[in-house]
Amino acid sequence: MLDRAWILARIPHRGNMCLLDRVARWDDASVECRAGSHRDPANPLRADGRLAAACGIEYAAQAMAVHGALLAPADTAPRQGYLTSVRNVALHVDRLDGIAGDLRIAVERLSGDDNHVLYGFGVFSGDCPLLEGRAGVVLDARARRPLFSGGAGQ
Repeated sequence: MLDRAWILARIPHRGNMCLLDRVARWDDASVECRAGSHRDPANPLRADGRLAAACGIEYAAQAMAVHGALLAPADTAPRQGYLTSVRNVALHVDRLDGIAGDLRIAVERLSGDDNHVLYGFGVFSGDCPLLEGRAGVVLDARARRPLFSGGAGQ
């Protein structure tokens, strides 16, 4: 079973910053996760007791990390990914903390290569969309050479 313990062992988020509870389904192009942490008063993304809908982007980013871990060869650690952009984000609610049921987080790999991936994402309550958008991810950014070297005028 791909539960919270499995997720914690494979993504960099620790403790209550790991927002996902389980993987519901996955394939080479997508993953769907479930989470109930939006109801937790100790959720680290809450501000003034509220969990803004935009925090759903972090839920989606963690699902993207899970997808990368699922696709990684069994004998290697998943590659470190960095969220580089979010686009076309539509927030359909103001807050997530008032949602009674679990969140359904769905991400789909739209395009990419060995170092860059574009995902579409959605966070839902049942079939009702709460937010959706697209996100760019760069893999192993620290290991990549900078595009420019040296200071100004060099």
